[in-house]
Amino acid sequence: MIKEIRLANYKSIQELKIELGRVTVFIGENGCGKTNILEAIALSSAAASDKLDNEFLASRGIRVTEPQFMRSAFNIDNLNKEIKISLQFQPDKIIAYNLQHDGKPYSSWVSSILSNQDIPVKMPILSGYANLMYEDARNLKEIFSDEVYQGVLKVLLETDKDIFNLKSFLIFSPQNSRLRIFNEEGQIQPLGIEGEGLFKLLTVLNLEENKGKLQEIKEKMQLIDWFEDLTIPHNLSPAERVIQIKDKYLSSELDYFNQNSSNEGFLFLLFYFCLFISDDTPKFFAVDNIDASLNPRLGRRLIKELVELAKKYDRQVIFTTHNPAILDGLNLEDDEQRLFVIYRNKSGYTKARRISTPKPLEGQEPVRLSEAFLRGYIGGLPKNF
Repeated sequence: MIKEIRLANYKSIQELKIELGRVTVFIGENGCGKTNILEAIALSSAAASDKLDNEFLASRGIRVTEPQFMRSAFNIDNLNKEIKISLQFQPDKIIAYNLQHDGKPYSSWVSSILSNQDIPVKMPILSGYANLMYEDARNLKEIFSDEVYQGVLKVLLETDKDIFNLKSFLIFSPQNSRLRIFNEEGQIQPLGIEGEGLFKLLTVLNLEENKGKLQEIKEKMQLIDWFEDLTIPHNLSPAERVIQIKDKYLSSELDYFNQNSSNEGFLFLLFYFCLFISDDTPKFFAVDNIDASLNPRLGRRLIKELVELAKKYDRQVIFTTHNPAILDGLNLEDDEQRLFVIYRNKSGYTKARRISTPKPLEGQEPVRLSEAFLRGYIGGLPKNF
């Protein structure tokens, strides 16, 4: 898992360090930089995959704009500087990506990699050296030119498990329309950032070898009071994308209804449980506005369920939210669950402050995180009105 991220010169982020948990939640005002943090991580994911063209950036959930606006604009000199993203996986393992753009109309971002990681490897090197042992990636710079060093380092990191998980990082922001009409899978599979591909993933989960996963999803969907069952018809034409949903309150003589007749809260829950339970979805990802379309109490319970699934299936996830009830689903006594208030300081820079469980005053009842948030005790609320 990623233990710490350091970001510099990205949009509203001049310089920022955050220590992540297994489940990390960001709260804060609109426009404070929550999504910018997610985008910077997605940018490092694109750099690790060597896919920095705009269409690949957008498909990861990055709001792509002109190169000068991708950089921090607090100082005019920053508009030509590199975007820097450093990820610490272990105390002795740090991978950093520096990204630059020449500003030309049809150019793409280019990245360079820095690493302090000890990488024992025995491999033939492209420049003609054969079967040499490199125990420290930093020493490669002393042996090769920068161009060859970058090529070798990329090859070395191809088999790195942490980098593999980073490459699949996406910012999910499911959309009701996408979930309801069951769009075909898009450029990113199995699930696109707006929910594309959900039907195909359900059909994969419906295969005999995955039936246990689908059954677990159905059990989790019991959070919806009226839900009884869902099935995938066997007689669908290749162009049909329909699931059958059973409402336990309706007459047993009535047919199942499909996703077009379902409420959007049901569809969002179905998406989240598939995302966390499937073996084919990313190990590291973010969900922007996890509270979208959810009743506050359902949102609180959902977070508790997703925390347990993250532990069970070894996921690392970042949520953003504006709903105070989401915070009550966290247990901040568990160090794997972390809450940060994201805010902009007097200079406009995006900053982060970790929040601990509020300590009650002597003789008073403990205050819930949602109440502490709404009362302004932990920050993250507008102050200009």
